[in-house]
Amino acid sequence: MPRISALGLDVGRKRIGVAGCDGTGLIATGLETIDRRSFAEDVERLRKLAVDREAQLLVIGLPYNMDGSLGFQAKQVQKFADRLSKALDLPVEFVDERLTSVQAEELLRAERQDFSRNKGLIDRRAAAIILQQWLDVRRNQRRDL
Repeated sequence: MPRISALGLDVGRKRIGVAGCDGTGLIATGLETIDRRSFAEDVERLRKLAVDREAQLLVIGLPYNMDGSLGFQAKQVQKFADRLSKALDLPVEFVDERLTSVQAEELLRAERQDFSRNKGLIDRRAAAIILQQWLDVRRNQRRDL
């Protein structure tokens, strides 16, 4: 299987959770949480991560509404993703991120990690869940070939 390097992003209004994968495309891990200040600062931090990790693409969670429609926040994420893709010259793939924050909180609770005062921990874990979903789908599609 060819090596893959992707960054997973959980894009919120205040923070961006970032995850990376191990190169084999098997395991996603939360890397950091970026506190958003401006688009230019977001891009510079993500550019450094992309270069350091030799990222080939961005996997971004898209927050669909529970009925499957795209709401205001999803449209904002799409706009951000389009600008980010152009700024970093990296392709973007979207993953349905419904309930990933809830999943992230459950995992952190199971690990007995206190996230009540560190919401960035949830964003970083949600980014890892988003990227892991994409890696799992990709791996299963390759098996079916």
